[in-house]
Amino acid sequence: MASYRGRPLPRPDEDILHQGLAFDLATMRRRQALRVLGLGAVALGLGGCGDDEETPSTETDTVIGEIPDETAGPYPGDGSNGPDVLTRSGVVRSDIRSSFGSSTTRAEGIPMTLTLAVQDLADGGAPFAGVAVYVWHCDRSGRYSLYSEGITGENYLRGVQIADDGGEVTFTSIFPACYTGRWPHIHFEVYPDQASISDASNAIATSQVALPENICEEAYTQTGYEASVTNLAQVSLDTDNVFGDDSGALQLATVTGDAMSGYTVTLEVGVDTTTTPTGGQLTGDGVPSGAPPSGGPGGPPPSR
Repeated sequence: MASYRGRPLPRPDEDILHQGLAFDLATMRRRQALRVLGLGAVALGLGGCGDDEETPSTETDTVIGEIPDETAGPYPGDGSNGPDVLTRSGVVRSDIRSSFGSSTTRAEGIPMTLTLAVQDLADGGAPFAGVAVYVWHCDRSGRYSLYSEGITGENYLRGVQIADDGGEVTFTSIFPACYTGRWPHIHFEVYPDQASISDASNAIATSQVALPENICEEAYTQTGYEASVTNLAQVSLDTDNVFGDDSGALQLATVTGDAMSGYTVTLEVGVDTTTTPTGGQLTGDGVPSGAPPSGGPGGPPPSR
């Protein structure tokens, strides 16, 4: 796979100067982080006089900026807004396509493998081994298990994985829909360890993964995703109420594969435990801007 300093290129057939705004902003933020860590002179090749894009680096350029704190939305299932799947036996699993417990209903859709590589920015960007990562997202109809009409008894497309020595967690799932008022996305929370997931206030990071437009356009040509075609045409990364401040610069995933065989989605996640988390339900109930107040895709927020 074509890459730049260890980072997969979103447009592998084009040169480094034409990778898009999100890639450029992420690169700028990486360099800022390196300067803060005192590594900027090495990573930017300031010892030479040539262009920094062509200057060999003796320091691997893998330190990223802190993942932006985001709302957990109205359907977290972490106990902060109604149901709590994190206290149920079986939630720690890699394949989240089926419900667990009293139901085994399986969510249908394009196969998707999601890998999040978590970095400990308080430790110079080292792999954050041992953290627990809770992932959840809507199904191909735009509904959330535990909350949406007809699937309140399901808990599919939700699960927890413990980061390995490389700081990575991997989930087997399906490609999510685009529902009214939001760009296609995947939610996640990071906890210090597995024992901490029983209380949502223990989360050290709450954020969302943005999915690339060209991938979404391709995916939504498949059966079951018909409503997503219209919804995607009405929103953009720039206008989305979560990703719009910087077009998801640090949240836009790298995706490979195709709609027939499935997609592999990857994102590097920088977590800084020296800063105070501001995501989750701390920012309000998290109802997406423009989302239907009730009865629409994603379902109504639960009564409290």
